[in-house]
Amino acid sequence: MGKVRFALLSAALLVPLTLSGCFLTPNPFSMGFFTPVPVPPWVTERMEDKYCWKNDFRTPILPPIRPGFPPPICEDPPDEATILRAMPRVKRGVPYFSEEFRDDIEIVVERLVDRIDPGRFYPLIGPAQLHHCHWKCTVFYTETLESGYPFPFRCVKRRAEVIYIDRDHLHLCPGPNPDAMNVVSRDLTGP
Repeated sequence: MGKVRFALLSAALLVPLTLSGCFLTPNPFSMGFFTPVPVPPWVTERMEDKYCWKNDFRTPILPPIRPGFPPPICEDPPDEATILRAMPRVKRGVPYFSEEFRDDIEIVVERLVDRIDPGRFYPLIGPAQLHHCHWKCTVFYTETLESGYPFPFRCVKRRAEVIYIDRDHLHLCPGPNPDAMNVVSRDLTGP
């Protein structure tokens, strides 16, 4: 009786495994655990945005503005890669049915705002001054819409897109005491 019960229990456990396609399957096209899992293409794009370009939306904290020196200006405009990442994405199409391309890209960058606010307290940072750096980026490009089926056509248009990018950053503001200013500057810039 015990052997029959054991045989029935083991058969009840093994039958679902053979039907699932993961174990001992009679299907010659199955690879068991090594069967590839289809991944949509947008998954890699989101992972790239999350891990590769995470500093695009972070605010850097810089050393204090030293008294007696001219105030810093916004000298570093956003680079072309940052501007193109900020643009709306190209529509995902189906090859030969509906495709969209952007060619002949030209970028013009203008500084709109370069202003330093008075010092105030920021949580997790302490007293600091906010330096506003706002940029207007005009992107000129040729947009091509193309289809090969059911009716082949190609539509080419010259387009312009305006992107506003804020490159704000903080300058620490230790206070009016010059000794505190020297200590903070030395800690941030090294010996």
